[in-house]
Amino acid sequence: MLKNSDFCKIVATIGPDTSSEKAIEQLVLAGVSVFRCNCSHGSLPEYQERVNNIRKMEQKYNCSLGILFDLQGPKLRIGTFKDYAVTLDTGANFQVDLDPQPGDTTRVCLPHPEIFAAMHEGMDLLLNDGVVRLRVNSFTATSAQCTVTAGGPLSNKKGVNIPGVKLPISALTPKDREDLKIAEQLGADFIGLSFVQDPKDIAELRSLMQSQAHIIAKIEKPSAIDHLREIIDLTDVVMVARGDLGVETSPELVPVLQKKIISGCRKAGKPVIVATQMLESMIHNVMPTRAEASDVANAVYDGVDAVMLSAETAQGEHPIEAVTTMRRIIETVEADHRYRKGLVLLERRNDSTKEGAVTTAASVVATNMDTANVIVTFTDSGSTTLRASKQRAGGVPILALTPNVTTARQLSLVWGVKPIVVETLRNFDDMVREARKAVISQELAKEGDNVVVTAGIPFGKAGTTNMLYVLSV
Repeated sequence: MLKNSDFCKIVATIGPDTSSEKAIEQLVLAGVSVFRCNCSHGSLPEYQERVNNIRKMEQKYNCSLGILFDLQGPKLRIGTFKDYAVTLDTGANFQVDLDPQPGDTTRVCLPHPEIFAAMHEGMDLLLNDGVVRLRVNSFTATSAQCTVTAGGPLSNKKGVNIPGVKLPISALTPKDREDLKIAEQLGADFIGLSFVQDPKDIAELRSLMQSQAHIIAKIEKPSAIDHLREIIDLTDVVMVARGDLGVETSPELVPVLQKKIISGCRKAGKPVIVATQMLESMIHNVMPTRAEASDVANAVYDGVDAVMLSAETAQGEHPIEAVTTMRRIIETVEADHRYRKGLVLLERRNDSTKEGAVTTAASVVATNMDTANVIVTFTDSGSTTLRASKQRAGGVPILALTPNVTTARQLSLVWGVKPIVVETLRNFDDMVREARKAVISQELAKEGDNVVVTAGIPFGKAGTTNMLYVLSV
């Protein structure tokens, strides 16, 4: 049996050294459920190879694997320096401007007119992930005179963050639009939208999409927090992107915001991913720090759907060990009785719809029945399974049977779900047969056990969860 059936799933970023068929297979066997292609790096031939190798592993291991194409977004960067890099001293004067000429220790190009349009005296510019900080003293439409309030090294094309300022730019650049076409052409299951500022960004992306891929809204701007509820409502999945979020706000706020985002997603029944620097030291080391292990564990205790590895698997020296370590942490937390007890504290009274009531009843039955150790959901769109996952059902696994391959791949990201592709059901007898066959083949039940089944009748009509059935295996 594959090890990617944990309740909390693992997302791994693919890089040049982890894109081969052998590397993808090792990552799948180690526990990866969703693979991320970072559109900041890569080309069409590279993406094609990665997708082909992932789909080969699906066939080889008869499983469903999700593929995420993460759009780069409007990453703000400075220009270049004559000598590639400089060191700025605290207290020095420094100019940023629109002049494309290479810079030095006195100035550098900031090729973003929209920043100058939103500029005001006293505004802070954070360069190189906040290592270098500038305070704006005066400005025009093309340049700004600044004081270096925190000195440090600065090199070509380093990023720029402007805390507390909402810039009049779209979350989708021309490059993103081209990458979106490539992602949909290659059959991406998820599209990651970077630097979301408000719900309009989600609506803009959805208006451009030609496929049924799910949108992952990456929360890394303070303005997104101001519109968090609306963003959660509009998107399919949320990612807590802690890197830029920690620069745009402050490091001490990140844990608080992470809890807030996770809570909002769990209440809404939307999958949520925690990302960035989870096992950062394993880029070079074979073991994580104790703080990193606690970081991953705390996200799992909070009931997130997935945790993500970035550079650890994209360019790290120990990608398989990083995934294996993350899986061990997940399994250790999930074996703790306090974890399962804490899962059911939030949601059960939140969904008063007919579909929600049936799903809530299923989770209550599964939790209180000694021999009911799995919930089986029959779903076309995935909505039935998402409702079951929202309940968390005291740690009872969910077997999602669907005739839709895309739905199965998208459910590979969802907490507690093992998706399986089945033929379209015609009647009740088909449902009983497929449920019994699936739980036995997946070793989730044996003869004499009871299985809680939810489905929508008539079969094949999306969004109609209206049946609860206790099946004796």
